[in-house]
Amino acid sequence: MIVNYSSSSSSEEEPDDSSPLRKRGKLDTETSTSEPLDHGSVKRKASKSGHLTPRLPLPDSVKEMFRESEEQWIDKSEEHEGRQRSFQHERGNWATYVFCPYDPEEAFLELLNEMMVVASAQSIPLTLAEEFHLSLSKTVVLRHHWIQPFIQSIRTSLTQFQKFFCLADKLGVYSNAEKTRTFLGMEISTGKTQLLELIKIVDETMKEFNLSTFYKDPSFHISLAWCVGDHTERMKKTCLSQMQSLVDVHEDGPFYIQLNCTELRCKSGNKVFLFPLQ
Repeated sequence: MIVNYSSSSSSEEEPDDSSPLRKRGKLDTETSTSEPLDHGSVKRKASKSGHLTPRLPLPDSVKEMFRESEEQWIDKSEEHEGRQRSFQHERGNWATYVFCPYDPEEAFLELLNEMMVVASAQSIPLTLAEEFHLSLSKTVVLRHHWIQPFIQSIRTSLTQFQKFFCLADKLGVYSNAEKTRTFLGMEISTGKTQLLELIKIVDETMKEFNLSTFYKDPSFHISLAWCVGDHTERMKKTCLSQMQSLVDVHEDGPFYIQLNCTELRCKSGNKVFLFPLQ
């Protein structure tokens, strides 16, 4: 199941017989005429009937067909809230990762807004995550013709995997490998055994396509919010404990995320592929 979340001009002087232009004219026309070429259109050898057939001009639509693919992509971080790519964009490459989705409840969103207020008081401008999920792979690059065999490999490997659930109740601060973004996340405390088994399955497909496997000692977490730059230590010292208190003394008791892992998903470019668990 796929969800789609998208000239040349003639010289006035006639070239001599040794010039490249004269030689090319003789080759194309198979005649010894000295008539200058008319803007790239070359008269061909007369047919048996004696009529000359001019070469048809190339349509503009064809001329423009591949122009876009030849233009260099310039990544503008201001167009996506200051975020920078971990790898250079290249046409035909699809950023791809495997994850387990989390559909938040209203109480979770209210609590998260309170956490963001606490961070803002310390001049740490957190931005709410666009979607909440538990990553089961690094973000890798797939060529377009690899996508279907990659997806089929994962789908086949997950045929017998049983659904399960995870709990998360402890906040953590993380940064990406380039130290260009900082994340507030909630760590998984229950369900790690099943997650490690899933990582093995996904990693086998990654190896099959010579792609990066997951971290050796993974810290499973659900990313909640982020900010540009490396604010890891600052958040830990100034506001992490206060935000954790909001979780621990929630009005209905200690708050925790319950993640029902009934399916995995793989996002590749703007397409999302679903893998239901048994």
